[in-house]
Amino acid sequence: MTTTRSENEEKATALGNACLDADVRPARRAWSTFWSQPRRILSAYRPRYLRPDLVAGLTVAALAIPQAIAYAATAELPPQTGLYTAVIAAVVASLWGSSRFLHSGPTNATSLLVLSVLLGVLSDPFSDLPRFMMAAGVVAVLAGLFRLALAYLHFGSLVTLASRPVLLGFTVGAGVLISLGQVRHLLGLEIPVTSHAATMLADLAGRIEQTHLPCLWMGLATLGLIVLLAKINRRIPAMLIAMSAAALAVWVLDLEPQGMMVVGDIPRSLPSFTFWSGLGSLDFALINKLALGSLAVAALGLIEAMASAQTLARKAGHRLDNNQEFFGQGLANVCCGLFSGFPASGSFTRSATNQQAGARTQMAGVFSGVAILLAMLLLAPYARYIPRAALAGVLFVVAYRMIDRKAIRRVLKTSRAESTIMVTTFGATLMLSLEFAVLSGVVLSLAYFVMQSSLPRVYQVVPDPTFRHFVYQPEAPVCPQLGVVNISGPLFFGAVAHVEEELSHNLERHPSQNHLVIRMHGVNLCDLTGVEMLEAVVRHHRQLGGDVYLIRLRRPVQEELHDSGFFETIGADHVLQPESAMGVLFDQAIDPMVCIYECEHKVFAECQAIEKHAYHNLPPRPVCVDLDPARLLTVDHAREMMAEPQTITVDVREEREFLRGHLPDARLLCLRQLVDRQAELPRDQALLITCRSGRRSALAMRMLQELGFDNVYGLRGGYLAWLAAGLPHTADDS
Repeated sequence: MTTTRSENEEKATALGNACLDADVRPARRAWSTFWSQPRRILSAYRPRYLRPDLVAGLTVAALAIPQAIAYAATAELPPQTGLYTAVIAAVVASLWGSSRFLHSGPTNATSLLVLSVLLGVLSDPFSDLPRFMMAAGVVAVLAGLFRLALAYLHFGSLVTLASRPVLLGFTVGAGVLISLGQVRHLLGLEIPVTSHAATMLADLAGRIEQTHLPCLWMGLATLGLIVLLAKINRRIPAMLIAMSAAALAVWVLDLEPQGMMVVGDIPRSLPSFTFWSGLGSLDFALINKLALGSLAVAALGLIEAMASAQTLARKAGHRLDNNQEFFGQGLANVCCGLFSGFPASGSFTRSATNQQAGARTQMAGVFSGVAILLAMLLLAPYARYIPRAALAGVLFVVAYRMIDRKAIRRVLKTSRAESTIMVTTFGATLMLSLEFAVLSGVVLSLAYFVMQSSLPRVYQVVPDPTFRHFVYQPEAPVCPQLGVVNISGPLFFGAVAHVEEELSHNLERHPSQNHLVIRMHGVNLCDLTGVEMLEAVVRHHRQLGGDVYLIRLRRPVQEELHDSGFFETIGADHVLQPESAMGVLFDQAIDPMVCIYECEHKVFAECQAIEKHAYHNLPPRPVCVDLDPARLLTVDHAREMMAEPQTITVDVREEREFLRGHLPDARLLCLRQLVDRQAELPRDQALLITCRSGRRSALAMRMLQELGFDNVYGLRGGYLAWLAAGLPHTADDS
C-alpha cells in the first residue's frame, strides 16, 4: 500500500499539532513551567509552518496598524502608544500564551475602559499628556499583575468571568459611547473628554453650530470608502487603505493649516523603558485610585481574550491551557506598561483573521508584531498626516461591528432573565462609570450562575404513556389526590426557601393533593436546614389529612436524614422503593372513591383497572345533612352492633374491591347505585355502612338520611380499620 505525499503531509501536520498541544499540563504545576512556554513552542516548530505563519502575520499586521492608532485615539492617547502596545502584546502574548490563533494588542472595549479609568483620576489628558500616558502604563502593569496572580493560583477554570448577556450589553453600550466620543472629532469640535453619555450629548448640543465642515466631509468620506471596499471584497484591508487615502489627501491639499486636526508626529523609535522614570510623576494616592479600575480592565481583558481563544480553539479542534493563557496575557500587559504602552487584550477580529489567513502556530502573532514595528519605523513620517476625522470614521465602523445583532435577538427570544441582565448592563455602561459597569456585570454573572446552579428545580411529574418513567408534562392531567414532585438540586440553607415556596405553589394549584410523593434522586446534598424544611412539609400535609412519602434517596442524603432523626418524624415505612411505591400508595393513601367517582383521568398504571363512574344520580337537592359523630362507630362498637340480628351491614364500595375482602355478612350496594336501589334497604332496621376508609360511607350516610333513613351508622376508618384491628373478614377471589 502506497502513501501519497499529501497524506504524509497531513500526518506530519497532525503530529506537529499534537506536539503544540502537548504543552497542556495538569492544573497544578510549577511556576517555572509558565516561563518555558517559548521553548516548547520553538522546539515543536517545523520549517513547513514558516510560510503560512508569515502570510498570516503580514495579513493581520495590515489590519492591526490602523486599529492600533484608532484604539489609542479612543483612549485619548498618542498613536505611538497604540502601535507600541500592538507590537509588544502581539509578540509576548503569542510566545507565552497557549492559543495558536489569538492575536493580542489594543482593543476597542479595553481602550474605552482605560479612558474611563484615567478620567476618573486625571480629568484632562491634554493638560499633562506624559502623566496621562504614565497612568495608562500603571493600569497596564496592575492589570497584568492581577492576571499573573490568577495564573499562579491556577484559576484557569474561571475562563468566563461574565455571562454572554453581560458581554452583549456592555459591548452595545461601549459601541454607543465610542461613537458619541468620536462625534467631536468628526465635527472638528474642541470638547472636553468624558466617558459619560449624557455629558457627551450635552456638550455636542452646545457646540453643534461650530462644526468644521472639512472635518465632517473627511470623516464621512473615510466611512463611505471603508463600507464600499468591504462590500467589494472583505479581504481588502479597507481601514488601512481609507486611512492612507485620508492622510494623502491632507498632505496633497495641505489641509492641516485650514483647521484639519491630525494625529501629529509619531516617533521613529523602538518602545522605550520609561516606567521607572515616569513613575515619580504619580503619587501613591493616585496609584491607589487606579487599582480598582485596573481590576476591571484585567477582568474585561481576560473575558475578551479567553472568549476569542476558546471560540477559535473549538473550531480548529485543539486544546487550550487556560492558566498558560492567563500568564501570557498578564505578562504581555506588564511589558506594555513598562515600555510606553497601555492595556492590551485578545482581539476576536484580528484572531479570526489570523486563523483564516492560515496561521499554524503562535509564531504568526510574533511575525505580525515584527511587521507592525517595521512599518512604524518606515512609515512614521507619513502617518502624522492621518486626520482625526478619518480615525473617527474608522471607529464608527468598528463600533457598529462590535454589536452582535443576531446574538442580541437570540437572547431576547430565549430568556427573560438573561434579557434583563443584558439590558441592565447596557444601561449601567451608559449611565455609570465603565469600571463599575464591568465589575457589576461580573458580579451579576456570578450571582446569576450561583442562583441557577444552586437553586433546585422543583416540578410535578406524571407517568409517560408507557408508565415506565415519570416526565415533566405541565399540560398533562394530574391525580387529584396524589402529587408526584421531582426535586433536582441541593437542599441546603440557601435553597430551602425556594423549594418550600415551589411546593406551596404546587399545592395551591392542586389543593386536593394532600398526599405528596417527593422523588429525590436529583438531590445530592441535604443539610440540617433542608431536613427541617422537609419536616415542615410533612407536618403541613398531615394537618391537611394527607401524608408525605419519599422515593429514590441517594445514600449520602439517606444517611443525613437518618442521623438527623427525620425518619422518626416521617416514619421509615414512608421511604418507599420505586418499584413498589405506587402499589403501596394505592393501598394506603389513595381513596378509590375519588378515583371512581371524581376523577376522569387514569394517570397511573394502577388506575387502568379502576372502573370510572360519573356520579349523576344524586338526590334532586344537595346533600346537606350533618353527621352526628356518635353515629360513626369504632371497630369495637361496630362489632357489637353487627352481633345484633336487626343490623344489616352495607358495603358501598365497587364490586372488585368487595370481592378482594369485606366484613362478614356484608351486603354489596355500590355508592353509585345507592339512590336507584334504595328500595332494597329496610327502613326499620339498623344499617351499618362501610367502605374502604370511611369517606364513601360518610357520603352514603348523608344520602340515606336525606332519603329518609333514620337508623344509619358508619364504621370509622372503614375496612382498613377493621383489618388493622386483626378482625376476621371474608374474601371471594372467584
